[in-house]
Amino acid sequence: MKMKTTLKIRMSNADAHYGGNLVDGARILGLFGDAATELLIRNDGDEGLFRAYEKVDFLVPVYAGDFLEIEAVILEQGNTSRKMEFKCFKIIMPRPDISESACDVLEDKVLTTYAIGTCIVPKDKQRHE
Repeated sequence: MKMKTTLKIRMSNADAHYGGNLVDGARILGLFGDAATELLIRNDGDEGLFRAYEKVDFLVPVYAGDFLEIEAVILEQGNTSRKMEFKCFKIIMPRPDISESACDVLEDKVLTTYAIGTCIVPKDKQRHE
């Protein structure tokens, strides 16, 4: 079975980087990095290092107030490399058209960002067999 993790987080006004409360895509990549770190700790007992993304697709905008679900899975494991797949879904969104505190739970979560990346855990840092 492939090792997998899920993180949930709400984007705040502090996460908004552009007009209209739009969240910078780099914030999502930071969340992918957090998920990768958790996977590496669970898999290897070490935080490891993010080496590279081979693919990143920003598909749907993310705004302050959105609740996100980050999924990450180790697809392949080499001697020191860990190839991972990342998905960011919008699961709840604010409804300011109704009131300033109204939100909707989305019936179907919406894929906002997809990525494939590789992390490295040096052999001397790996503590799990």
